[in-house]
Amino acid sequence: MAGLQALRILAGPRARQQLRERGLQPADVTVIPAAAGGPKGLVLSPLDRFLFGRWLPRGTQTVHLLGASIGAWRMASACRTDADAALARLAEDYVMQDYEHAPGKPPTARVVSRTFGAKLAEHFGGAETELLGHPRYRLHVFTSRGRHVLRREGRLRTPLGYGGAFFSNLVSRRAMGGWLERVVFSDPRDPLPLPLHDYRSQQVALTALNLAPAVLASCSIPFWLEAVHDIPGAPAGAYWDGGITDYHLHLRYDQIAHGLVLYPHFQPTLVPGWLDKRLTHRHRASSALANVVVLAPRPEWIARLPGGKLPDREDFKTFGNDMAARQAAWRRAIAESQRLADEFAALVDSGLPIEAEVL
Repeated sequence: MAGLQALRILAGPRARQQLRERGLQPADVTVIPAAAGGPKGLVLSPLDRFLFGRWLPRGTQTVHLLGASIGAWRMASACRTDADAALARLAEDYVMQDYEHAPGKPPTARVVSRTFGAKLAEHFGGAETELLGHPRYRLHVFTSRGRHVLRREGRLRTPLGYGGAFFSNLVSRRAMGGWLERVVFSDPRDPLPLPLHDYRSQQVALTALNLAPAVLASCSIPFWLEAVHDIPGAPAGAYWDGGITDYHLHLRYDQIAHGLVLYPHFQPTLVPGWLDKRLTHRHRASSALANVVVLAPRPEWIARLPGGKLPDREDFKTFGNDMAARQAAWRRAIAESQRLADEFAALVDSGLPIEAEVL
């Protein structure tokens, strides 16, 4: 699209038609998904802050916020009264991550879980009523619950279970449901407004008691963090990262009764599950995305970031103990990402029709 140097806008057929006819207004948006992807999500921080701090408050409709892993943390932060400040704090705290570890060895999963859980408690502890009582936003936190051998975490059970999930997923996502199920912690005022029969699923009520453990579970990458067991109000078992079952939340958005799905994303494709990352035939857009608008960075813009790429977990290895260098690289990426927000703001504030790319 002419004038956009950093940002791409892609859309499904229904959404493209609407954008072509009348552009994009805050009142058009009824769902915002937020993908898993670890540090990659940092480049969406300025865009999130514009969306939730300035743009969406101009509307009056209910908006459903769907999040997995870092996406769950982002969407929970967006539900705070001062969303702009909460999202800025999230980005800074993510950049500042540091975990105790022995020289030459990575931190243990127990240490990472304990440290990360304490950080989430700082963000949301005591703010549950504020967050869950937002007058317009409805939060839905995606997690992955282990079944059978994965119902509990263990030194042998966990690798065995995830090995089974890996090979089952090669057959189909539904087959993986024998090992892991999707559990969505949903705002009880308005359950998730789309069907979940594409994969083995349950919805449970999101409450003040389970908000923090649900977000922690949604961020608990297997082997990097420990599973969260027996979350209050949910089926017993071990809960892991929501990105395992729903990496980029490729859901049946076409079944939503009205409105558009606005998807700030760090790439132009939606990968269904974490185990699908190398199964590129599953990355294609489907009819489920007919009413979806994706906001993603352009490859040439990404090439100008530190290292010519988005921040990612490999940076912990690349920079090793040079935490200051990693933090500087990530902060520079966030600063450069202001262009994504500025270009989107100029486009929607113009009120002009939008010619989106084909999703």
